[in-house]
Amino acid sequence: MLVGNFQNKDLHNYIPIVGKEEIFKLLIEAEALSSCSLTHVNSTSFGGGVAELLYSLVPLMNSLKIKTEWEVLEAPREFYKVTKKIHNNLQGRSEAISTKEVNLYKEISRLNAQKVLKLKSDVIVIHDPQPIMLKLYKNKNSKKWLWRCHIDLSTPNLNTLRIITEPLKHYNASIFHLKEFIHPLIPTRLNFVMPPSIDPLSDKNKELKYTKINRTLNKYDIDPERPILLQVSRFDPWKDIFGVIDTYRVVRERINNAQLVIAGSLASDDPEGSEYLREVLKYAGKDKDIHILSNIDGVGPLEINAFQRAATVILQLSIREGFGLVVTEALWKRKPVVARPSGGIKIQVIDGVTGYWIRNLKEAASKVIYLIKHPEKREALGERGRDHVLKNFIVTKHLMKYVKILKKFC
Repeated sequence: MLVGNFQNKDLHNYIPIVGKEEIFKLLIEAEALSSCSLTHVNSTSFGGGVAELLYSLVPLMNSLKIKTEWEVLEAPREFYKVTKKIHNNLQGRSEAISTKEVNLYKEISRLNAQKVLKLKSDVIVIHDPQPIMLKLYKNKNSKKWLWRCHIDLSTPNLNTLRIITEPLKHYNASIFHLKEFIHPLIPTRLNFVMPPSIDPLSDKNKELKYTKINRTLNKYDIDPERPILLQVSRFDPWKDIFGVIDTYRVVRERINNAQLVIAGSLASDDPEGSEYLREVLKYAGKDKDIHILSNIDGVGPLEINAFQRAATVILQLSIREGFGLVVTEALWKRKPVVARPSGGIKIQVIDGVTGYWIRNLKEAASKVIYLIKHPEKREALGERGRDHVLKNFIVTKHLMKYVKILKKFC
């Protein structure tokens, strides 16, 4: 399926944020790619960081005169049950994956490659494991194929890793968030490191008026005058939402007017999400100050933006994480983040500089309590966090890295 209906994006609108020089360099660097075409392929057009990235990257690449499209797999729920197992195992679990499941994974990929997707561009960028098998059924074409990995491959289940190395042998390159994610068994000759980014002009990150923020909080019965703890994430066991609730409960023993907001989305490629959400709701019980919200409740990018801007402290207790763009978003909004230093979080949350690393839930509660009681410290961490994102994780920098990689293949 071809994803369309993008809002036009003009790179010149980013000048007030990153400056004229950065935009000028990007336009000059991209001139050599004016005859190049590119297709991004992933598993869903809604929910999760990859889809959010592409809603900004695709129109911005077109604004650079790189002809860019975005295609999405069409697959039954059973396919995503298999790919969720693959995803989990690549991040270190050991769930059994049968030959029948692998065959389903390949068959749906074959149908997509041969009957659903166009895949006609000069360069095909495949995002994550779900569409990785497509290459096996387009192997005779002369196009360049790149695999963009958004998950932590540092300690994978090796049997599952071998499932994806079969098609990866036919790829021209792989792209990872961090150098440590490049497992020695990855067979691509070229491997690049490229952190993702946020779009500061998107609905999720643009400036909001206080009236809009307060209306959003009132809609969901969140009191703007009381401390707000917030974790934004998918409803996924890797995000340790139970640990977030436990941390809040310890905080409440010392700060009895604290509130907790847990906000996320249920994506079509994550069949476990709804079941885990039910478990989280049960674990939270009847505490009216725990607000568990999702797209089912009307929570979208603007609502997440409002929650992040209203929050006193941001939590991100992920056990494993690819990068954690929700952390980037929070830092951009000048919010201190208390987090486990997993995956890409550790290059965003600099301990004692933009937030705090924690080893356990007791430490998490202690840091949250400290930050609630010390607004001057929250402000200092927040300012440094925004500067860190501006220097490293803004979409224009992401575009420049993409342009430099694409010039090797176009």
